[in-house]
Amino acid sequence: MSLRTWAAWGVHLYTAIGAPLGLVALVASGQGWFSLAFACMALATFIDATDGQLARRVDVKTVLPNFDGARLDDIVDYLNYVVVPIVLAYQAALLPPGVVGVAIASAPLVASGYGFSQADAKTSDETANHFFTGFPSYWNIVVFYLYAFAGPIWFNVTVILILSVLVFVPIRYLYPSRNTVARTLTYVLGVLWALMMIVLLLQLPEPSRQLAYVSLFFPAYYVGLSLYLHFRPAA
Repeated sequence: MSLRTWAAWGVHLYTAIGAPLGLVALVASGQGWFSLAFACMALATFIDATDGQLARRVDVKTVLPNFDGARLDDIVDYLNYVVVPIVLAYQAALLPPGVVGVAIASAPLVASGYGFSQADAKTSDETANHFFTGFPSYWNIVVFYLYAFAGPIWFNVTVILILSVLVFVPIRYLYPSRNTVARTLTYVLGVLWALMMIVLLLQLPEPSRQLAYVSLFFPAYYVGLSLYLHFRPAA
């Protein structure tokens, strides 16, 4: 095999590493090691945020035309963005125990399964901005905030059910790493937010609620920018 072929397979292997990280997170959640579980999810998120750029640089679609890297990415993403955090939410008692909790936890699993399966789950517009259609299943971030805030169970249930419904609402949410609108500002704010999240992760199992509240500036910015781009009048 050529060096370029090895590089392409290496990128796919890099993506696939997210799956064993998800496995470790699931095992850790079952043992009550939530700090380790969140750390694995964070590392998996970093891999997901960087593998696409590597894939485009190597041009994996041309080098390995018979291997669907996007499908692999979706499989790993469903595990780490949906299954792992929702299982953690149940194991960490963020949801009601027993059958009721399982039923509530099933809502985002089913909704995101639908979301991942839509042909237009990821779209682009005339300005080359890329979007997710419907709430983009950032359950790892949602569950981390629910864990950090340690609010009442009814609040956690309300948030999870509302966001599960929003998966079906065809509002376009910006693909952060592939946008052209306010790119520099988004990257700067994103890096600042990521640094705050690292600090919060290092503070587990008792992260600072004050810092967690402050860090919400970036999710608020992301949702606000997405809504603006979705509802702005066509040029």
